[in-house]
Amino acid sequence: MSNKHHGADRAGKAPSQRQLRVGEEIRHALAAVFQRGDFRDPALQDLTVTVTEVRISPDLNNATAFVTTLGGGNMEEALAALRRARAFLRSQIARAVNLRHAPNLFFEADTSFDYAGRIGTILHSPEVARDLLPHERDELDEEDDSDTRDEPPAHGA
Repeated sequence: MSNKHHGADRAGKAPSQRQLRVGEEIRHALAAVFQRGDFRDPALQDLTVTVTEVRISPDLNNATAFVTTLGGGNMEEALAALRRARAFLRSQIARAVNLRHAPNLFFEADTSFDYAGRIGTILHSPEVARDLLPHERDELDEEDDSDTRDEPPAHGA
């Protein structure tokens, strides 16, 4: 489902300036709704959610909000609760963002932080550190050699 609603991604084009701007406005509006916390669903009242990105289709009819839970909450339960509240959230977006039509909202888990964590773990692994150390030593040796060549010969006074 990750690329289902991203027309720009499927076509291989970067999102337009308008898509980026509208997506950012929707992200701010959703964040304000979550900050107020005026939900009837008890699962959403106790939920702390961060909207990391909103991607919107080129026709501005569909928006996918990428969310992450804070405090180690269950992401599947959070997504289910957000999907149940989709109509309410759409009405809040319609009030907050000046658009002709409020977009259909879709919610997905943001895995970019997990991905960044995996990359960080890999970069700090002993295998990678071992491969980096000789390269760093070579660079330091080259710097030391160039420093001695650049200095004029010392003359006694």
